[in-house]
Amino acid sequence: MKTVTIVLADDHHIVRQGFRSLLENQEGFSVIAEAGDGLEAVKTTGSLKPDVLVVDLMMPCLNGLEVTRQVGKLSPNTRAIILSMYMDEPYVIEALQNGAWGYVLKESNISDLVKAIREVAAGRHYLGSPLSELAISAYKEKTKGVSLDPYNTLTTREREVLQLVVEGYTNADIAGKLFISQRTVESHRASMMQKLSLASRSDLVAYAVKRGLCRR
Repeated sequence: MKTVTIVLADDHHIVRQGFRSLLENQEGFSVIAEAGDGLEAVKTTGSLKPDVLVVDLMMPCLNGLEVTRQVGKLSPNTRAIILSMYMDEPYVIEALQNGAWGYVLKESNISDLVKAIREVAAGRHYLGSPLSELAISAYKEKTKGVSLDPYNTLTTREREVLQLVVEGYTNADIAGKLFISQRTVESHRASMMQKLSLASRSDLVAYAVKRGLCRR
């Protein structure tokens, strides 16, 4: 049996340790790294290129959806599984649209996550119970022909700046985290706000919460 290599990304150390202990007791699983925030998850996964990335939906510095999207470009053979407390179909749809192979609710048993990892490693999508394939298909039908979401016009860097601004980081802090100049941050921030038709940070926070980019 081929060993499935796994990277775990969650901002709670004790949660990662718990998952690691449980998963490494499964035959054929090897947890090769952990990440505590979204930027670290992208960097680690892009470097190690594991078979599977298990990532929390609500991650600091970069949310799980954006992590999944970026990882899809850096490590196309890595299959991401989103861990989420939200069973709303829009979250599931967006996860799939961003390249996720699996979506598992945090309230599920560890057996669901184990099954999800085995399924996606074998090249099959996995949606944990009680998510419905039929409901998702119906939702996709309803969203056909909907106009382009302004969020989808944002560049990767603009999405990173958006999340860090919402989390309260200053332009100087963001420049340090992303290894770019403060002036570049200001440029990305202005462009992002214009594309989203937002005028203030409070508008941006409200937008991010409504869109599920950060914790309520």
